[in-house]
Amino acid sequence: MAYRLGVDVGGTFTDLLLFDESTGRFWRDKTPSTPADSSVGILNGVRQICAAAGIDPAQIEIFLHGTTVATNAVLEGKGARVGLIVTEGYRDIMQIARSFVPGGLAGWIIWPKPKPLAALEDTIAVGGRIGADGAEVRPLDEAGARRALERLKAAGVEAVTVSLINAYVNGAHERRIGELAAEILPGVPVSLSHEVLPEMQEYERTLSTVANASVRPVVSRYVSNLRAKLRETGMAGKIALLRSDGGLMSSEKAEEHPVNILMSGPAGGVTGALWVARNAGLRNILTLDVGGTSTDVALIENLEPRRQRTTEVGHLAVRASALDVKTVGAGGGSIAYVPELTGALRVGPQSAGAVPGPVAYGKGGTLPTVTDANVVLGYLPENLLGGTFTLDRAGARRAVQTIADALGIDLMAAARGIIDIVNENMFGALRMISVQQGYDPRDFALMGFGGAGPLHVNAVARLMGSWPAVSPVSPGVLCALGDATTRVRTETARSFSRLAHQTDEAELIALLDDMAAQTRAELAADGVAAADITSLFEVDVRYEGQAFEVALTIDPDTLRRDGIAGLTARFDAEHLRLFTFNMETAHEIVNLRAVALGRALDLPAAELPQGDGNPAAARIRDHLLWMDGREQAAVIYDRARLRAGDVIPGPAIVTEMDSTTLIESGHVATVDRVGNILITPA
Repeated sequence: MAYRLGVDVGGTFTDLLLFDESTGRFWRDKTPSTPADSSVGILNGVRQICAAAGIDPAQIEIFLHGTTVATNAVLEGKGARVGLIVTEGYRDIMQIARSFVPGGLAGWIIWPKPKPLAALEDTIAVGGRIGADGAEVRPLDEAGARRALERLKAAGVEAVTVSLINAYVNGAHERRIGELAAEILPGVPVSLSHEVLPEMQEYERTLSTVANASVRPVVSRYVSNLRAKLRETGMAGKIALLRSDGGLMSSEKAEEHPVNILMSGPAGGVTGALWVARNAGLRNILTLDVGGTSTDVALIENLEPRRQRTTEVGHLAVRASALDVKTVGAGGGSIAYVPELTGALRVGPQSAGAVPGPVAYGKGGTLPTVTDANVVLGYLPENLLGGTFTLDRAGARRAVQTIADALGIDLMAAARGIIDIVNENMFGALRMISVQQGYDPRDFALMGFGGAGPLHVNAVARLMGSWPAVSPVSPGVLCALGDATTRVRTETARSFSRLAHQTDEAELIALLDDMAAQTRAELAADGVAAADITSLFEVDVRYEGQAFEVALTIDPDTLRRDGIAGLTARFDAEHLRLFTFNMETAHEIVNLRAVALGRALDLPAAELPQGDGNPAAARIRDHLLWMDGREQAAVIYDRARLRAGDVIPGPAIVTEMDSTTLIESGHVATVDRVGNILITPA
């Protein structure tokens, strides 16, 4: 039998989901994350889940992993020291950057400019020049390149980036410097800009390549260490990592191009939500992935998640495809506090994380968190993870009481205030990916997952007007489900820069076909059967004179049928939706990309036995919780015993191994045929 294992490492827990591809049966597991070395938590989980399934790790054919190693390296400033080689006259490219300052009016007065990933003292210019047409204007100064590399070697750089002017049309000079680097700095990873991002715009290309070089040693150490430990368990199957755009790439390619996995972690939840939506018959979804440290939100329209051409991590914005996921510091471990200066309650972004964690976890935490507030209000019963994890309710009450004392209010009001504020933070993030993008959230369902998503999804759906609020099956390990059910993806890019009415349609399609053949060959080299590979094209279009583009995805058959006229018509419609206006100026085609996709795992969701609408068989016990300013009677249900068609009136709590779903008063939940809980106003 063929097994595939999806693993997602979060700030608090590591989630695992094991699939038997032949039967569709699955096993799930959660184990505490080990921030000092994520592979320790992963190996613990692998042993536990294989024991639960009664299999040997050697039977796992493919290991699929979403990781935040690259993300954390950037956020914590722990990337490698990067040496940068540029064309003469471009030594200050990283310092000049773009004249964009985030924030409101006068933000430039107080904005601390981020430190470039490649320092000026580690940036060296060399002679030689490639023209915009790809022709050599001046030959490469090889002697100067050797001296530059020797200087970087003496400086002790840990990675090298080569980014020369116009290399995206001709990378010959970069390749030669790469050869010299392999000779002079053996063992030091070298990133060439025409391989990482073969597109125009020198700063974006340089920044993306420097970012790739910065995290490359960190990712390489992590991936090679994890691979070695997995091999020690007997696992001989493929190891793949989740890309920022929701596809998969081999672990070897992830070591070479880690810039493509900067948002690997959050992408797993979106791909998992897609699988759930397909099986539940939902097409438009807002996702609410609430973990211990943060909340990730995304938008899925017609079963297609929004993608963007920029991956943003902290202050860093690199040119790499990614799912359009927004993150806020609002999770179960977010710490509540009352600043002396304002005397107003605040929640997050600081988090108790996995260590020491919320006070209720009994691991040494002392500061009140969102989880503690949920425990105090009765939204989280004392037993988690199927009864293997007991919460300290008395400790949670003591912690939240410090907030009540600081505000001069009672305990329950303080706890509910913490929950209301964290819900508003999630609401703000969801508005960013819906209202601010031209979408009406009332046209979407809201799916809550992650360990704490189902606890908050009802309240946040009420703020958004997005119904139904969905608690999927196994919400706590949905990111791991996404890792396990997504498909291999690769892409290649090329700058085009031509007015649409001056573009020869046959030439454009021939160029895209050539790029598609290149990406298909890459997947074939990774062992994907030719019959399982599909191709898509992405075309960046803008109005002449604009400084930004809109990326349009189109399949080859549609492009051949509708031609360039169909492409520009689609751009006009998308531009109107995004910005509420169109322009009379000519259209310009800027960049081309070809995407190759492997076969999607056609795994149907298991259907539940049909019930009569009465959930009494799943009833565990009566319960009291605090809601709407008063104590109310509620019922706790066991999700494993619910049947299709069961109707649960709120207030109620549904428990399972990896998460807890809260149904508020004035709302009612219905269990669909595959076990999803759909909450709507009563």
